[in-house]
Amino acid sequence: MTSATTHDEIALTGLTVFGYHGVYDSERREGQNFIVDLTMYVDTRAAAASDDVRDTVHYGEIAQRVADIVAGEPVNLLEALAERIAVSLLTIERIGRVRVTLHKPNAPIALSFDDVSVSIERAKP
Repeated sequence: MTSATTHDEIALTGLTVFGYHGVYDSERREGQNFIVDLTMYVDTRAAAASDDVRDTVHYGEIAQRVADIVAGEPVNLLEALAERIAVSLLTIERIGRVRVTLHKPNAPIALSFDDVSVSIERAKP
């Protein structure tokens, strides 16, 4: 198991997934794109020594896992969705800590803006 103090990072940024999250009926009905950035804190020494994907975190599998969550059961808040993603990723043995940033660039705000995002960081006890 990876220590929560491991400083090695595997990042996945810009994962865009269509989902139906939000507090308004229109968001739940019409849906929108959500963009996910992840930083996973993983001890990469075993993978570096073996050069074998089985000794690291497979980012293709991570991407699919996160996409399934975002495309899945709707929630009201980005905070809830980010938590759902973090909890799921921390069930993976090699991940000791994770940072999740969820972007909602099409949030229903009646002003000009570039992005709305929520970032959380969670670690195994």
